[in-house]
Amino acid sequence: MSEHVEAGDGNGAGNAGVNENDDARRNENANGPALRARSAPPEEPVSGAESEAISGGGGGTATSTRVPEGAGAAKRSTDPTRLLRRSARRKERVPTAGGSTLHLLVLSSTLEDTTVVDLATRTVMRVRVPWPEGHEPDISTFDVVEVTLADDPERDDLAQPEATTVADLPRHVGTLRGRHLRKLLRRLVASPDGPLLGFPGPSAPYWEFRGFRPSVALIEPTRRPQLIRRQADGTTWVRFGWDRDDVWLPVEDRNAARALDAARRERLSGKSLATALGFEPQYLLVTVSPPRDGHCYKVCAAVLPRG
Repeated sequence: MSEHVEAGDGNGAGNAGVNENDDARRNENANGPALRARSAPPEEPVSGAESEAISGGGGGTATSTRVPEGAGAAKRSTDPTRLLRRSARRKERVPTAGGSTLHLLVLSSTLEDTTVVDLATRTVMRVRVPWPEGHEPDISTFDVVEVTLADDPERDDLAQPEATTVADLPRHVGTLRGRHLRKLLRRLVASPDGPLLGFPGPSAPYWEFRGFRPSVALIEPTRRPQLIRRQADGTTWVRFGWDRDDVWLPVEDRNAARALDAARRERLSGKSLATALGFEPQYLLVTVSPPRDGHCYKVCAAVLPRG
């Protein structure tokens, strides 16, 4: 069975309790924030190997903001590895109220859509970022960013139930690498059971979506991917195996398209693909596009390494 996509063109208690509270307030005034911190779980020290998993800084096009270098409490609180360890100790839900702050791992980013993982809950999300006109996103795959949800997060798209809107540009706080990243990605991989993204074929009418199916999946192909440049219109496609299906999807990953250009080839696979990309492709990030001519299409948003 083959999924071959043709892309569309547009788409308490009494006085005793009171006395205890008064005593607590007097102690807090005397001892300051350190007293309040005792109620929080102690943070584990970061080992040398773990500290190597984080790197901050980086360049861009002066759009997202980046945390200044320094060793303050604010920087420690947004350490990507600490955020991951903290999430493993407690269960949370993704905040949905306007003004909520989220720390997100970037998987892919375009002007139209940014796919991320919320580090507190390890939930895949899609965020709409108000990028300035004429500027491409300056955040990269596996960057960790801080965002604030807009007053109206607009969580009402039935074709993209994970999508939400943020109030401003993301603030870069670091980059996640190494074994922490590899473990996280491995946990996110979708099982190759049933149709990709919950519906058969390359697309579905927008009116068929009810908000019950995911619009994004991190998959590990059952057959190695091939990158293909279609001569008719110059578009980039990826061909791969999913369960027993032979799947073709249009690619929105700019780096994948550049790999074909750099290699001056119309088709790349195996070692030549890994050489052109600069890494061995392990995962594909597949998403549902916005409606184009009344249909939503499956697209490959990113070709990703093991971590």
